[in-house]
Parts: sequence; C-alpha cells; structure tokens
Amino acid sequence: MERRTIGAAALAVGAVGLGCMPMSWAYSTSQQRGDRSLRTVHAALDAGVQLLDTADMYGPFTNELLVGRALKGRRADAFLSTKCGLLVGDQHIVANGRPGYVRRACDASLRRLQTDVIDLYQLHRADPEVPVEETWGAMADLVRAGKVRALGLCAVGARAGRRPGSRTHDVTLGQLERVQQVFPVSAVQAELSVWSPQALEDLLPWCAARGVGLLAAMPLGSGYLTGTLKPGQGFEPDDPRARHPRFTAEMMAANQPVVAGLRRIAERHGATPSQVALAWVLRQGSHVVPVPGTKHERWAVENAGAADLRLTDLDLAEIAGLPRARDSWD
Repeated sequence: MERRTIGAAALAVGAVGLGCMPMSWAYSTSQQRGDRSLRTVHAALDAGVQLLDTADMYGPFTNELLVGRALKGRRADAFLSTKCGLLVGDQHIVANGRPGYVRRACDASLRRLQTDVIDLYQLHRADPEVPVEETWGAMADLVRAGKVRALGLCAVGARAGRRPGSRTHDVTLGQLERVQQVFPVSAVQAELSVWSPQALEDLLPWCAARGVGLLAAMPLGSGYLTGTLKPGQGFEPDDPRARHPRFTAEMMAANQPVVAGLRRIAERHGATPSQVALAWVLRQGSHVVPVPGTKHERWAVENAGAADLRLTDLDLAEIAGLPRARDSWD
C-alpha cells in the first residue's frame, strides 16, 4: 500500500485513515456496539489503515476510551490523532482554548488512549474569548514536553463566519497564518469530497505550498456517496443528518446523479462508489489523506481498498462533470 506523510511531522501513515467518531458519537447511536467497534479498528489496521482519528468530545470521552482499548498491544501499528478545544454539555457545545485547560485535556486524553504520546494533536475549534496564539502556544509546549508529536487545526465549517464576497475558508486561513507564527502546523482537517470540494479552492493550495497535510473529513459525504442511502429513508433523531439540508428527502433525490456517476465509474473498475469517492480524494495530492468514518468491519476494509484504485484521466473528467451537489437552500 502507498505510504504518505502528514506535513512537517514526516510520519508515514496509511493512504486511507479511519474516523472513529461514529463508533460512539452522533450517527445511529442505537447501532453503536463497543465489541463491534473494536473489531472494526482491528480490521482496519489489518487492512493497512494506520491513521486513527478521534477527539475527546466524541461521547464525550468514550471514543478515546474505545480507541485506547483497541490499540492495546497494537499502538505501534497506528498513527494516532485526537483533538481538544470543545466541551459538550446538555444541548450545547462550547469552545475552551485556555492554556491550562489544554494541558489538562491532553493529559486526560493520554490516559484514555493508554499511550504516552499522541502523534497528531488537533485544535477542534478556536475559543473566541482566547487569542488563538495562546491556545496554540500551550499545544506547542506539549510537543516540547514529548506528549505530542505534531499539531493540527480543524477548519471552521465552510459556511461559518463567512462575509459576502469572502472565500469559503477565509476564517480558517486567517487562523492558520496566526498560529503558524507560533509553531508549525503539520495538518489541517477539513471537509473534502466529490460533493463538497470547496477546500480545493483555497485551503488545499495553502497546505500544498507549506508542506502541510490535509485530513479530508467526511470524504463519503456522511454516507451519501456510498450509494446505500435512499431518499426519504429517515434518520434517528440524534443523527445530525436528520437536520442537515442535504439529507432532506427532496435533496437526496435531487443529488442522485452524483451517486449514479460514481457508480458508473465503479463498475468500470470492479469497485464500489465509496472506493471511487475516496480514490478521487487521494488524487488531490500526495499530502491528502481521506478519513472516512465507520463502525462496521466490512466498510472499513472496503474503504482501505480505495488506496489501490487508480482513477484514469477520463474518470476524473467524468467526476468533474457531475452536477454540483444541491442544498435545500439552493
């Protein structure tokens, strides 16, 4: 399997990562099973996946505990990424970027993950009440202390804080320029997929110019690009897709041509729509690592296989010609 690096961290990771969030947070909570999730992590590692991505807020805390159990005896097999900066309360999530909190959060994550070092420590969101340089400085101290190997920043949502005429990721780019003056950014995590390609316009070029890795979040469109979701099927009340504009029955039906296009290409290669979608992300640059989330062994192994799928120029042109995904506010 192809090997690639995460920016300045110069650490080899698998071409496709594994997002562990669905195993204990958000998606289809009634189907979350600890033993099944452990098998999924092990299956992914056996299939060549190395990057495991989690966060202290997932659960909260239970996702890191699960990953820690899964890596018992296999820590050397994984490039371990987790995040800090968000606190979960009843019906609300708040940012906390105070240096003292960052230090405590890291120590707690290390205990839950049952490890003495985190490969990539990411700032989930900047605290509007704390200069991001102060938060980042505290994270840099963790690197110097040997508790963390590299630092990353999660992009602000594509629509958050945007002003008329601004680029999609202007808020994130501003944060990156500021923290880069304090300590090198090794990776940026942002949504990137066939139906959400906005990161290609501004964020990816910034990363490429500086040797920074990009972790492509939601590369399967939160499951839509797998072709397994049906318009009007409904979601569990606590599933974020139940409230997402692209997952209304109307929009799921309207965006079927996107999935149909991926399916046509998949049939030519003897692959699946998911693998085509992930292979497309991988073709965006050697510093790009898709991080699809799943809690099923079958999908984890299938996703890992996307690293071996080589899309042709014809395939890429066909994907580029697919209709732009629509939202309910379009």
